[in-house]
Amino acid sequence: MRPLTRTFALPAALLLAGGLLAVSLPAAISGAATTKLCNSQSAPVEGGAYTIGNNEWASSASECISTDGKPEFKVAYSSIESGRSSPPGGYPAIYKGCHWGACTSGSGLPIRVSAIRTDRDTVTTSWRTSQPGGSNVYNVAYDIWFNQAPTTGGAPNGAELMIWLNHRGHVHPYGSKVASKVRIGGRSYNVWFGKQGWNTVTYTMTTPATSVSKVDLRAFIVDAVRRGYISPSWYLIDVEAGFELWHGGAGLATKSFSVDIAKRHHRA
Repeated sequence: MRPLTRTFALPAALLLAGGLLAVSLPAAISGAATTKLCNSQSAPVEGGAYTIGNNEWASSASECISTDGKPEFKVAYSSIESGRSSPPGGYPAIYKGCHWGACTSGSGLPIRVSAIRTDRDTVTTSWRTSQPGGSNVYNVAYDIWFNQAPTTGGAPNGAELMIWLNHRGHVHPYGSKVASKVRIGGRSYNVWFGKQGWNTVTYTMTTPATSVSKVDLRAFIVDAVRRGYISPSWYLIDVEAGFELWHGGAGLATKSFSVDIAKRHHRA
């Protein structure tokens, strides 16, 4: 299930009621500072190239993640408990681009969909995760956002493209399944679609994975455009990766994450 709105918390004055302040603690092994983010807080990492956010938007339960300033994080604690028919309680994640107006530095985004579709610009991404078992209920998902204009200070009004590497428990994507075993980039996916103020198209791996390397987003965008879910005139503004949590989730981790953008010289 998907929310009608989702926001990473912004600094200080815009924290949700009951939010906790991020604190720096000495790392046990590496000696680097570890930042703890609870409820709906966020922090820049890798010199501002990425932002990590706890993004607990549909729950008030205690939940915290930790990061050492690199593009990686771990769900340190979670008491989230969402029902079978409820949206996830939160989405601890890392992103590059602009999320509800909060932008990372030097991202190279936005990019017009037509430039990606015709292979003038390329966007590739790699992600390594750790996925605990037990009674935890979650997905492991990219969340990629498109807007009809180059920028927005609120919810994108174009499309949300999700890529699920895996899920655990009863959860399934928003909407209905529209295709099965579609081959994209050498892997097989089922395709789901629903509309909730914006188009939501989800590609779920038929063979789960804990990591992906140098995934070219063009193949997914081309497929979504062909299906009528994304317009070539819209803009890719944000690439996120994280875990939607329905129950628990402690131990989930992003061990490394990157988004690489190559722009050719061309007219818009």
